[in-house]
Amino acid sequence: MKNYQLITVFLFSISALAQKIDRKVLVTRHNVQISAIDTLASLTVGNGAFAFTVDATGLQTFPKTYEHGIPLGTQSEWGWDSYKNTENYKFSETLRDYKQYGRDISYTVQIKEPKRKVEAVNWFRQNPHLLQLGNLGFEITKKDGSLAQSSDIKAISQKLNVWTGEIESYFEIEGTPVTVLTASHQEKDEIGVKVKSDLLKEKRLKISLRIPFPTGDWADMGTKYEGKQDYKSELIEKSKTEAVVTHKMDSISYNVNFRWKGNAKIKKASDHYFVVEASDVNTLELSALFALAENKTKNSSFTEIQNSSIKGWEKFWKSGAAVDFSGSTDKRANELERRIILSQYLTKAQCTGKVPPQETGLTYNSWYGKPHLEMHWWHGVHFALWNRPELLEKSLPWYQKVFDKAKNIAKRQGFEGARWQKMVDADGNESPSSVGSFLIWQQPHFITYAELMYRANPANAVLNLYSERVFATADFMASFAYYDPKTDRYVLGPGVIPAQERFKAMETFNPTYELAYWNWALKTAIAWKKKLNQKVPEKWETVLAKLSKLPVADNVYLATESATDSYTNPEFKTDHPSVLGTFGMLPETSLLDKKIMKNTFDLVWNTWSWDKTWGWDFPMTAMSAARLGMPEKAVDALFMNVTTNTYLKNGHNYQAERLTLYLPGNGGILTAVAMMCAGWDGSTEENPGFPKDGSWKVKSEGFKKMF
Repeated sequence: MKNYQLITVFLFSISALAQKIDRKVLVTRHNVQISAIDTLASLTVGNGAFAFTVDATGLQTFPKTYEHGIPLGTQSEWGWDSYKNTENYKFSETLRDYKQYGRDISYTVQIKEPKRKVEAVNWFRQNPHLLQLGNLGFEITKKDGSLAQSSDIKAISQKLNVWTGEIESYFEIEGTPVTVLTASHQEKDEIGVKVKSDLLKEKRLKISLRIPFPTGDWADMGTKYEGKQDYKSELIEKSKTEAVVTHKMDSISYNVNFRWKGNAKIKKASDHYFVVEASDVNTLELSALFALAENKTKNSSFTEIQNSSIKGWEKFWKSGAAVDFSGSTDKRANELERRIILSQYLTKAQCTGKVPPQETGLTYNSWYGKPHLEMHWWHGVHFALWNRPELLEKSLPWYQKVFDKAKNIAKRQGFEGARWQKMVDADGNESPSSVGSFLIWQQPHFITYAELMYRANPANAVLNLYSERVFATADFMASFAYYDPKTDRYVLGPGVIPAQERFKAMETFNPTYELAYWNWALKTAIAWKKKLNQKVPEKWETVLAKLSKLPVADNVYLATESATDSYTNPEFKTDHPSVLGTFGMLPETSLLDKKIMKNTFDLVWNTWSWDKTWGWDFPMTAMSAARLGMPEKAVDALFMNVTTNTYLKNGHNYQAERLTLYLPGNGGILTAVAMMCAGWDGSTEENPGFPKDGSWKVKSEGFKKMF
């Protein structure tokens, strides 16, 4: 018996060793290589709360050239400013009452008249806005004395070393080489750059800082260099190797602290424009630290920044899960692996701060730089499934910070508990939106995050840490559900817009995905109460017992009970097919009939207007296919030939000219792949989301199962 046990242990050990993935080989085979000016191939370094995106020169030399591609952004999660409220607009001016559940309930919405209210709405939508902190680039002078343009950059050879987070750039100006190494500190909002070129000696290559004005628009590419605002940028030279630029705005003042190694000096060239000029050297090392004016953090040296990047990224890649498709005969395998590696890099660099990220991360503003809390699911859930729960956990204390404001929204509307915001600023203030204010699918999200944290560490301390917010979430959900005495059931809406944002709020009720999410989240909150030996609120159990059934017609699930024309009205076959989230993002609930779900999947797959969808719709579809036992369809979903399912050279999920990057798509592909590898509660098959015809060789390790 002992010998048998020893043999078993030995064979298990051999098997484990055989499965060990060489992570450095896996990651570095997807290093990004750039050989020309490509405005959609900008590269980013960052630490999750701060990011710096560069062009082919390794710095932000040509922001105007790149503004309609992947812009050259410098953003930090602390960098919020508000224009002065000179007209004394009140948030109450953005509120409008709607008749819901037989009473008036106020929502902050976009209003068409009167003019005063329209202006108030616009002010609260655009304020505060996340800032583009500055363009740190090269000022390059040609032999004839003119400034070099992007067309003058020749012999480009640029590489993002994904394993170390470093960008190595080589280019030539009129035959003279320039080499640049760019990295970001992993614990400070700091960039390090090392430049080598004879052009430094000739004073034809300088490093410049230009601070743009905020646009106050839906998008901000960091290229507005003139404005009416009375902003001040001042230069303070501290020593021969250090200087500080202080920038004062309406509601924020921040510094850019410079430190350099090599003979150089800094000067103010014009308003909000500064130049570092080397002298008698062909090598210059420089660090630029971005910080609030009151923050007295000292600069690191370039070497310290480089070491921080190397160690920080190596630690990241060696942690958590990994999947290797080498040896697969399916021609899509290498491309999927590339998307996975670069999506991990991008989400780690741009989506792991203390504030839920905006959909364009820390590259450029969309929706004024404001996070959308329904998207936090796609930004963050994958970290837990990839066995890096600490990266999701970083943003969860923010929900405590904004908790009182969420409770105030519920109270204002006459509900219990906390109603989580949708379009929100870093301090938890909701923004007017005629769609966002009626969304409800972000409400159970906090229960999802808390449950993931508990699964990562099933201790009472975790239950105690999150229970107040979990229970306040459940309180709102139970009170939001309306009891219809005629049918003896609880109904969601009217006064609802589903995740598929194609339905009018005051005409819509019982969206399928949201009903299933209510069911799962209330059950989970009840389980938490029992684990803590606390009494379960009777209202929760009553709502759960009498919650409306998932709406069915012709043996398929409708998008909402109110839309009997869910699949005949062309408009209702666009946007997110969130009905698939009912059994994809969510596990099997007591409301679900898997045969009807399979029929629904087939109908959506065959008739949906896929050209009118978003980047996370394809991973969601893959997750539903995997749960339904259709791994071929799961892979096919990830590779649908649709513009919004495009992944650029740098790994970004491209949507359209208006939205050139979309990080929920990157998070989505990581979530789907984690499920396809590890499965979900109750699944026993290895790599259940991948075909078993021999075309896919899947070596995976470290994943956690989904619900």
